[in-house]
Amino acid sequence: MRREIPIALAVVAAAVGVAVADTNSGVRTWLQVRRDLAVAQARVVELEKRIETREGETESLRRDPLALERAIREDLGLAKPGETVVRGLDTSGTPRPATR
Repeated sequence: MRREIPIALAVVAAAVGVAVADTNSGVRTWLQVRRDLAVAQARVVELEKRIETREGETESLRRDPLALERAIREDLGLAKPGETVVRGLDTSGTPRPATR
């Protein structure tokens, strides 16, 4: 009986090895699907955080007329008297005006 356990474990290990190595077994596909799922779930978390941030910004613009005015001026590249408009590139490479 003691001799049968290592033999059974070796057979199971060999079967698992063949299943993982065989591209037609579906094990590789299953592993890839699991990796893709993990990536998708991480992306969902990231997007949910961005949504929360945008909702906070939206609420701020609804409540605070000065914040709304500033956001509009920044988007249009306009300035109040005494302000200086400085234009630059943000990290995405698209021009975005900034006021000071």
